[in-house]
Amino acid sequence: MKILVIAEHRGGKFKKGALECIAQATRLGGEVVALVIGGPDAKAGAASLGKQGAARVLAATADWLERFNGDAYARIAADVVKAEKPDAVLLAATLDGKDVAPRLAAHLDVGYAPDCTKVEAEGGRLKLVRPLYAGKAYATVKLNSSPQLVSIRPNSYPLLEQEKGDAAVSDVALSISAADVRSKVVEVEAAKTEKADLSEAEIIVSGGRGLKGPENFPLLEEFAKEIGATVGASRAVVDAGWRPHGDQVGQTGKTVAPNLYFAIGISGAIQHLAGMSTSKVIVAVNKDADAPIFKVASYGIVGDLFEVVPKMTEEVRKLKKG
Repeated sequence: MKILVIAEHRGGKFKKGALECIAQATRLGGEVVALVIGGPDAKAGAASLGKQGAARVLAATADWLERFNGDAYARIAADVVKAEKPDAVLLAATLDGKDVAPRLAAHLDVGYAPDCTKVEAEGGRLKLVRPLYAGKAYATVKLNSSPQLVSIRPNSYPLLEQEKGDAAVSDVALSISAADVRSKVVEVEAAKTEKADLSEAEIIVSGGRGLKGPENFPLLEEFAKEIGATVGASRAVVDAGWRPHGDQVGQTGKTVAPNLYFAIGISGAIQHLAGMSTSKVIVAVNKDADAPIFKVASYGIVGDLFEVVPKMTEEVRKLKKG
């Protein structure tokens, strides 16, 4: 099986989700080829993709591709797929991945399985598991078209424990120019934060309406700092203006799958569960013992978060000192 992985990056640094896709493609067996699209800086670290198993790296770079453009990236990827003829194409189900993948499916006239949480090889084809109905059910599917186009939810698979060597990098001749693209990204304004992106965070501490106001979020921020977590929020909190939209976890926010997810003061509406139910371990803190969040929680604490969270923070500090 030959698998092409579209490797997403920012500023020459490859996203964790892209590395996870390459690692899982390596586990599936066969030849793994990585595709890098972007400005000249993207090529600089392209050889490092071999550490996760890419046998070759194809670099489609130009100055005008420095800023992400879904239309251009999909057209370039389609040309590469037609030339390489892979059995499957994988990419991370990030915001950029969700922009490129359906466009690519249209260019190739193939089916597309989005946001998969499990990808396995069976009889020379891929067997895929993906959530349906806002995470209330899971479907096991197979794609009949070729190549099989799949996006994988970040944090679904670990990186390779034993890294391999660097991969050979070759340039891709572009069949389009900036003039052929219908839209142009004129500016990208990055959020002024040092915290990890929610979709790639290993630990997330999310707060809901139970916090009663934005002035109480420092409770969560303090706890998150002690355990090395990223702070998230429910939609109700974001709609109320307590936190920026970039912090929102849920059906209309970001879909996450961290190793550890704290839901603090969050009731557990289905829209929120859709965005975090695939977390490896879920810890819920809520004073309502009947809150829906406890149905999906690995561990639950029924109590006042204003008493529970400071105690958790204190205990973590004791463990770190001891």
